[in-house]
Amino acid sequence: MRLYVCVLEARGLPVAPPHGHGGGFYARVKVGRERARTRAVEPAEPGAAAAWNEEFVFEVGAEDDVVEVGVARRRGEGTGRREVVGRVKLPVPPVQAASGASGGRRSVPPTWFTLQPKHRRKGRAAAAADCGKILLTFSLCGENNDSTVIHSSTCSSSRSDTDVEIERSTCREHSGTNSVMVDSPRTSAVAQTCLDDSDRSTQANSNTVSEDDGLMEPSAATGKSAHGSDAETSIPDASFEEAMETMKSGSSTPDMPDDLSAGTIFEHTYLVESKDLNSLLFGPDSQFSKDLRELQGTMDYDEQPWTWKSQDPPSLTRTCRYTKGGTKLMKDIKTIEEQTYLKADGKSFAIMTRVRTPEVPFGNCFEVVLLYKITQSPELASGEESTHLTVSYNLEFLQSTMMKSMIEGSVKDGLKENFESFAEILSRHVKVADSAGMDKEQLLAPLQTDHPSHIRLAYKYFCNFTMISTVIMAVYVLVHILLSRPGPLMGLEFSGLDLPDTFGELITSGILVLQMERLLNMASHFIQARIKRGGDHGVKANGDGWLVTVALLEATSLPPISCGSVDPYVVFSCNGISRSSSVQLQTQEPQWNEIMEFDAMEEPPAMLDVEVFNFDSPFDLAISLGHAEINFLKHTSTELADIWVPLEGKLAQTCQSKLHLRIFLENTRGPEASVRDYLNKMEKEVGKKLHVRSPHRNSTFQKLFSLPHEEFLIADYACSLKRKLPLQGRLFLSARIVGFYANLFGHKTKFFFLWDDIEEVEVSPPSFTTVGTPSLVFTLKSGRGLEAKNGAKSQDKEGRLKFQFHSFGSFSKASRTIIGLWKTKSSAIEQRAKLEEDQDDESYDDLDDVQSMLSIRDVNLSKEYTVEHPIDANLLMGVFDGGPLETRTMSRVGCLDYTATPWEETKPGVLERHASYKFNRYMSIFGGEVVSTQLKTLSEDGDGWTVYDVMTLHNVPFGDYFRVHLRYDIRSVASSSEPRSCRCEVLVGIEWLKSSKFQKRIARNICDKLAHRAKEVLEVAGKEITSAMSG
Repeated sequence: MRLYVCVLEARGLPVAPPHGHGGGFYARVKVGRERARTRAVEPAEPGAAAAWNEEFVFEVGAEDDVVEVGVARRRGEGTGRREVVGRVKLPVPPVQAASGASGGRRSVPPTWFTLQPKHRRKGRAAAAADCGKILLTFSLCGENNDSTVIHSSTCSSSRSDTDVEIERSTCREHSGTNSVMVDSPRTSAVAQTCLDDSDRSTQANSNTVSEDDGLMEPSAATGKSAHGSDAETSIPDASFEEAMETMKSGSSTPDMPDDLSAGTIFEHTYLVESKDLNSLLFGPDSQFSKDLRELQGTMDYDEQPWTWKSQDPPSLTRTCRYTKGGTKLMKDIKTIEEQTYLKADGKSFAIMTRVRTPEVPFGNCFEVVLLYKITQSPELASGEESTHLTVSYNLEFLQSTMMKSMIEGSVKDGLKENFESFAEILSRHVKVADSAGMDKEQLLAPLQTDHPSHIRLAYKYFCNFTMISTVIMAVYVLVHILLSRPGPLMGLEFSGLDLPDTFGELITSGILVLQMERLLNMASHFIQARIKRGGDHGVKANGDGWLVTVALLEATSLPPISCGSVDPYVVFSCNGISRSSSVQLQTQEPQWNEIMEFDAMEEPPAMLDVEVFNFDSPFDLAISLGHAEINFLKHTSTELADIWVPLEGKLAQTCQSKLHLRIFLENTRGPEASVRDYLNKMEKEVGKKLHVRSPHRNSTFQKLFSLPHEEFLIADYACSLKRKLPLQGRLFLSARIVGFYANLFGHKTKFFFLWDDIEEVEVSPPSFTTVGTPSLVFTLKSGRGLEAKNGAKSQDKEGRLKFQFHSFGSFSKASRTIIGLWKTKSSAIEQRAKLEEDQDDESYDDLDDVQSMLSIRDVNLSKEYTVEHPIDANLLMGVFDGGPLETRTMSRVGCLDYTATPWEETKPGVLERHASYKFNRYMSIFGGEVVSTQLKTLSEDGDGWTVYDVMTLHNVPFGDYFRVHLRYDIRSVASSSEPRSCRCEVLVGIEWLKSSKFQKRIARNICDKLAHRAKEVLEVAGKEITSAMSG
């Protein structure tokens, strides 16, 4: 291909300095590696035009795509020094365009181009730089075209208007020829240049040439027209993929830009190819965009088509205009987004988005810049393709403002809220590959694998200094014994008794005995731990509704206790249901890998209580190693799926203990059915119709208080918060919280507390402080809702916060709804507690057969206590008759809420009754409940009574593993003196229902504790009877 370049003239060239030696001007043309220059021409007068009218021919290929024309002048005669006045870079029409043109030739008519300085200048220097203009024309001819192209045109100043019109029509012919098929964005830019530059030629004759008519910057081609607009070509929807391929096949591929300076706002990995994710996010009329607009309440959406922007390299750009839906808290916001592709090579994509909101306060002072980077990630082990999506942002201020810090904070909060919904919608279309997006089955699958073998655990447990040193020492001593010969008897030795002969032998023997004892204890602990794992691991949930699944993985840096070892286990409590883990022996870094499920709940739970204990026995004052509360409303499902919980408490905070959990909250009935059933249930209590709120309103409510997506709004009311000064705002009611929000001249007040934390809701009569309107007073439980303390009216001596709201639009409507919801919540808690008590009673009633109770003689009982009182046996038996003596005695020994049924004769000579009570904290750190069945019979010789007491313990560790049997033998002692005395014996035994590795420890602790309690019962009863008799 041949390129004909004709340099006609230049004008407006800078004038030489007064004392300088100005030479003639000449033009230099460069195409690829080929160069040419014109003759030097001296202008007739300073500032006049320099005419050359010279033509040059160059051989061009596919890689030659730029023509550089520069103007220079000599510094003086006889010197080789020169001064570059200016230059311009022009794109060469593509080879395909010349081949497809009529006659195999593609021409550009004479056009004025603005000369740019060689070195880019900044500030005022750039604005003041005027290097003049140059008139050029060039043609590209195919190899089969032998016609010579001769440009005989003179400068534009000598042309007539007719010549201009002829050139314009010729340009239109070339433009029309290529309008059918646009080969590339560069072809489109050149075609558009023909028309626009012809207009500039006409303006040149009238000396009104615009200063912005330059087409090319010195460093890169910008393709701007005479009017300063970009040369653009609209891309149809069907050719979006073709446009991506065009950018991919570009001659130069830019590097992936760095993240913007303000930080990364979104980062996830998805199981999808990069080009498919790019099409989903930025393709024309994308379904993802529609779903996102529906969730965010976007209105009046206008999406312009993608267009080519003539740059080097060319890029795609489009503009989107829309209005974000307003609420009662904010008005509609008109937004303009300009999206531009910076990189698209088929595997990696970079899209720069500039967002302007001119109607918001100070909206003209700034614009938000977002950078979307879509990069291909390494292939996963499963063979699936993965793509990494990163969004960073920056805030560019167009004007200086004193509100800069406030604008930055508001923009950051707004972006965070928007990209939360962005992530939610995107996860519906493509599967998330990182751990934050894995489903429940994938995260729990590793925990359901088989546990390590006994040999591996034994190696890990016994491979320590104690074991190795004991074995070495024992082998050494054994070899010594085999190699030694018996010596003569010395000292106090006799046949069969060999004593140590030196202190060294004595010390060695003692060390060996202690080491062997330690080794045997370790072996015993290991064997017991492997026989029974214990805990609620593997217990499946029952029912249909809200299911809570907790995966207990591990703990780190648990605090040691006084003996240096710790046997930790964890107790979880949610909505009155408890689950406990197994006990890990002698480790401060336990690993459980256990899964616990809670039975289905009708309402979504709000809190999960976690406490780590060191196990000793059920009744010892067990040391709490740390505790924590997990609020489901303050954590997203992604955060709960893999969370490290710091433990609270003096010991835990000292060691910075943490618990690794995976928590899943799911609704088996589906969100819509669950909300509808809940509202139908509440309508019966409230007495009015409750409507399901729109998705957009629910989403706004969730974003306002940073709540998870399962929380739904029930009602909201305008009201005032009573503090020192009334604060007008809005009260929100949902399934789990009561929230308040106010915005007074930019000062925001926001808080919420749980329904479960409310102790009482009262209606207060109108008063002067409540502006003559009735009010509602919320009283929270002691120590609860402390995070909402900034909105509390007062706090009483017991630590209970009180919140007062007044000035409702319709007080009767609001109070009826609020009180109805609270009563439903409080009654649900009471019903759960009563149901648990009934279940405990029912489970025990099945064991209340008298014959099974008489099998007490089959349980080994040990005598733990014997005492003799100077009281008649019949009087002492008053402690078992259910009267005031028994009530006072049981209360003094720590039995709370003690109740007992009357004695009933079940068989001849056998009386039976039931009793229930709770242990105080001194008796058991866990509290615990006792359900007791007692049998009373007359002794065989008729001189006393025997009382059998079979106790079942609830809410204590391993309480379902055993039953405690006590026997009281009260006999009269024959005495000639008055008053008569009696002898009491207490026997204790344990009936094991399940095997446990801690049987010995539990048995020892129970016998000690209950024997001590029985002793206290008899001693307190004896003192009560003695004082009554003396009184």
